[in-house]
Amino acid sequence: MADKLHVSLVTPEKELFSGDVDQVIAPGTEGEFGVLANHAPFMTTLAEGSVVILDGDKRRVFNVRGGFADVNASGMTILAEHAEEYSESAH
Repeated sequence: MADKLHVSLVTPEKELFSGDVDQVIAPGTEGEFGVLANHAPFMTTLAEGSVVILDGDKRRVFNVRGGFADVNASGMTILAEHAEEYSESAH
């Protein structure tokens, strides 16, 4: 079994996602970036865009506006100023 990345996506109001996944793709202010398990630690600011959480054949997309992403030995925490889950039916 491949290593998993623990991810938490939170806003000032609530936690939108917490779980172990294969990969996260996020919109950094310096460009889009991807994170897998055992990634080197770093912290960056987020741009407006989509955070894509991939786990096997499951894909969840959250639209975010501002915030930070912190990657460390225990996983990845995304602190978004505003975020909501993207819904195909809403568009």
